[in-house]
Amino acid sequence: MNWQRLAREPSTWRGLIWLLTAAGVVLTPDQQAAVIAGGMALAGLLGAFVTDSTPPRD
Repeated sequence: MNWQRLAREPSTWRGLIWLLTAAGVVLTPDQQAAVIAGGMALAGLLGAFVTDSTPPRD
């Protein structure tokens, strides 16, 4: 697996954002809501403004 190519994929970044967002479950309810809203906003922005590249055919 080519980790450098994987690290440049928007889906990898979205996945990392979702994982960090899920870490908010150990916080107070107000903090959880803020972390979840921020994570959703980041994932949405990334999905809207970063294009997925098509992998080269081998």
